[in-house]
Amino acid sequence: MRAPRRLEPDRAVEHLPRLFRAARAWTRSREEAEDLVQETYARVLARPRALRGEDELGYLLRALRNTLISQRRAERRRPVATELVEEAAPASRGGDDPAEAAEVNQVYAAIAELPDEFRDALVAVDVAGLSYQEAARAFGVPEGTLTSRLFRARDRVARRLSGTG
Repeated sequence: MRAPRRLEPDRAVEHLPRLFRAARAWTRSREEAEDLVQETYARVLARPRALRGEDELGYLLRALRNTLISQRRAERRRPVATELVEEAAPASRGGDDPAEAAEVNQVYAAIAELPDEFRDALVAVDVAGLSYQEAARAFGVPEGTLTSRLFRARDRVARRLSGTG
């Protein structure tokens, strides 16, 4: 096992695009994903972090997921707010191709409907780009379990997008 090493803030920033994609797959909106990544980095970089036998991306992905879980728990304790009409149409932003935006929203909606363990596997491997081994280690499950969850997640998303699921 490798000796503990410090998480370097400069290297952590290199993972922002992959973590944003993961956050976007886990959340309901681009803005919520941006807030989640920002909150995760604020928590992680607030004090020195020691990595013990894992890579930065796996550590940051787990921190991102834990931050999301904490936020969702806090949300359940707050009163429910309704969505404004302007927020209901994310494809209406200038510069985005409406057809492409609609397709992306369908994919994210299909991912959001997955059970947590399937969604976590899909986000880690297909969205954040972790290897099977890295993702399994990040979530503390055997690689075979991760592979099975990933297969089932991909199958459910494909069926949902094709209209057969």
